[in-house]
Amino acid sequence: MQSHLSKFGKVFSNIAFSQLILISNNSELAAKYLPNKVGQSLISSEIDISKNNWFDAKQEKSFFIAENQESVLISEIIIEGWENHPEGRKLELAAYDSMSIKPGSIVDNKILNRDINAIYASGWFSGVKIKSQEGPLGVRLIVNVVPNPILKKVKLESTNSIISNQYIDDIFDNYYGTTLNLNEFQNKIELIKKRYENEGYSLARITGPDRISEDGIVTINISEGIVSDIELRFIGADGESLVDGKPRKGKTKEWVIKRELKTKPGTIFNRKVLEEDIKRLYATSLFDDVQVSLGSDNSKPGQVIIFLDLSEQRTGSLTGGIGYSTGSGIFASIGLQETNAFGRAWSTNLNLNFGEYSTTYNFSITDPWIKGDKHKTSFRTNIFLSRDYPQEFKSENNGRIYAVNDTNTTTSDTFSSVVLEKTGGGFSFSRPLNGGDPFKAAKWKVLAGMNFKKVKMIDGSGNIKPYGDLTPTTGNISDIICLGFTPNDGSCPEENELLSVIASTSRNNLNNSANPTQGNKLTFGSEQFVSMGNNSPTFNRTRASYSFFIPTKLLNLTKACKSSDVTSEDCPQTFAFQFKAGTIFGELPPYEAFCMGGTSSVRGWGSCDLAVSKNFVEGTVEYRFPVWKMISGALFVDAGSDLGTQKDVPGKPGKLLQKQGSGYSLGGGIGVKTPIGPLRLDVASKDLSGDWRYTLGVGWKF
Repeated sequence: MQSHLSKFGKVFSNIAFSQLILISNNSELAAKYLPNKVGQSLISSEIDISKNNWFDAKQEKSFFIAENQESVLISEIIIEGWENHPEGRKLELAAYDSMSIKPGSIVDNKILNRDINAIYASGWFSGVKIKSQEGPLGVRLIVNVVPNPILKKVKLESTNSIISNQYIDDIFDNYYGTTLNLNEFQNKIELIKKRYENEGYSLARITGPDRISEDGIVTINISEGIVSDIELRFIGADGESLVDGKPRKGKTKEWVIKRELKTKPGTIFNRKVLEEDIKRLYATSLFDDVQVSLGSDNSKPGQVIIFLDLSEQRTGSLTGGIGYSTGSGIFASIGLQETNAFGRAWSTNLNLNFGEYSTTYNFSITDPWIKGDKHKTSFRTNIFLSRDYPQEFKSENNGRIYAVNDTNTTTSDTFSSVVLEKTGGGFSFSRPLNGGDPFKAAKWKVLAGMNFKKVKMIDGSGNIKPYGDLTPTTGNISDIICLGFTPNDGSCPEENELLSVIASTSRNNLNNSANPTQGNKLTFGSEQFVSMGNNSPTFNRTRASYSFFIPTKLLNLTKACKSSDVTSEDCPQTFAFQFKAGTIFGELPPYEAFCMGGTSSVRGWGSCDLAVSKNFVEGTVEYRFPVWKMISGALFVDAGSDLGTQKDVPGKPGKLLQKQGSGYSLGGGIGVKTPIGPLRLDVASKDLSGDWRYTLGVGWKF
């Protein structure tokens, strides 16, 4: 079957048909009319244009019109090659409609080549050839096309981990059963490319179709960009990674660095994943700068090598200072810290605190991620020696309990301040519940460990004095208590030994750990003390807290808060709520009871000045808002109660010192933003009495 698409137009008198010369396969004739610069391989009476490299068709061009001709008249156009195709008629019209040349058109070589390209650009054909025949009224064009087959299947040449054949079928499903159009096919390929780009696989490349079979099966190949290796290079202060021609050695061990990388050799390169890897490296506080570059792996075509240039920062520090707190009075501190001990990212701390009311020596080692543990379990151990004046035995308004030798004390000459000397240590393991994926953000965390300490009841001179007396305060000689644990035989040991097992869990759903504005946090912990002898108590202490934050926008004091499209990060303004409770089961030393009052409790009272109890509940409502640049403000209400359990504490120190037990405070504060949280100054009044208390601390109360 042959279709003749013809139209006879006006015959222009200035066109002489005798001047029409067709180039044939006769090379002698062709050479007569073709310029010398045109090679013999380009000479043909057929023009076959195939621009897309997906097919094997060769691109050939020839002069349809002789060099000394300007143009010719086209009398008829015939489209061939579509007859046996299921959608042949549609393809015949597609080829014809793609052409600007119509019967009656006057054309030259430029127009002819443009239309050949246009037919191919329609996307329906894998080959186009044009023959010419001289007719009675002009030139007849016979356009022979090779239609693309009916598309039945698109499949992958190789296995890909990101997409599957099922995903490919979903993309092309409504396209199966129709003629393959290369333009439409390219649009579908763009959808696949976009998925790779959106998911961060920026090195993925799609090549093909590698093959298009006659039965309509198209094969494509996707190179996803495999990481063949990750090379670490340590950079010095001079910016060089070589020393005397050899790679510079870093302090940090290689496995410490690479365990922070989710990107591994053999995985697919992902820009988003690598960005998160770099953030984790910075979060270790081991590096000043991390630079990334990529290089091809010549031994593994199609794969890349990631180069990480690392500039290590100083990880050792010596700190010192003086200050004042209600618990320690005037104090001085010295700290020696190393955050990358042995190149294993271990943090070691030696802290010495010398206070008016307390002295502490503490040494600790923390491993933030035990080597080889896929759960990212951390480990911490410490040993300590301290001497402090316990707040449980003091009251700002009602005196204090004094240390005495025994219950027969009768003169004030023997009274001195109570001092507890504690020596001991402990260890703990902490693990995020990430299901074995160390890179998964885990809201839940669990902790377990053990603590041991030996407590001696002494005075300021180091003399053993296990009893406490209120005589200098009350004048009542009967108010004598045992400062430590009292066993069943009624004795008052000079020292106590405490061994405990601790367990806790927490769920953190806050949007920002240092300055939260929304979300919530729950913690629950229990410490079980186990008896080790007659002077060792058995009891359980359990406590829980829950806090949540509601973002708001009541005050617009800063420029960011005045914006209509402000976010909680731009304007950190929130209502904050916290509820705490605790209980103790069993007999305990009075110094292990709950203390109420202070900067982390009801702020209108001093440390431990509200109650010493076996049970407690506390609540806080706080409104936080930005004031100006780095300055924030807060208004708060604190309230707490011992639930009437001060009398249940052995020796009843809270009752003897007439601590109130329950109360509330109103106040406000100013915070200055720092890298570790706001430096906060709070002022609070207890029970609206007009008695104001000022406290200074780092970070919000919760």
